[in-house]
Amino acid sequence: MIRVGQGFDVHRFAQPEDGRPLILMGLPIPHDRSLLGHSDADVMVHALMDALLGAAGLGDIGQHFPDTDPSYKGADSTVLLERVMVSLQERGWRVGNADVLLIGERPKIGPHREAMRKRIAPLLGVEVEALNVKATTTEKLGFTGRGEGLAAQAVVLLERA
Repeated sequence: MIRVGQGFDVHRFAQPEDGRPLILMGLPIPHDRSLLGHSDADVMVHALMDALLGAAGLGDIGQHFPDTDPSYKGADSTVLLERVMVSLQERGWRVGNADVLLIGERPKIGPHREAMRKRIAPLLGVEVEALNVKATTTEKLGFTGRGEGLAAQAVVLLERA
């Protein structure tokens, strides 16, 4: 049995004086802005978690890690991803592959792509080749085009373990 899930997430940019790093796929990425969020605002990992939970029929990250819960304030999204993976494994699922797309004009992720894949693939229990990371712009249209924030989409394939 296989299942497909998709995820989507959006975070607006913080003010430059915020001082937090921009975290994408579990890594600090050099950039002049960070993202606002209750946790570390890792928009790519959040989309990935939603895709995983959706494929398994387990709701979404807001149900599992609500922003009203102070224990998730500043949380490392990769730790939350590990918890999602435990839930999937307990229910007999494993990841076949995942594809994660960052939507925004900046930052460029090409220089960080392989490090991102190497950081997240082990958490998913897959080889690096089974995790694709890419980015696109919106040709300066919409909130991402105006540089107000970033969005991410993810698609995953789950298989029965």
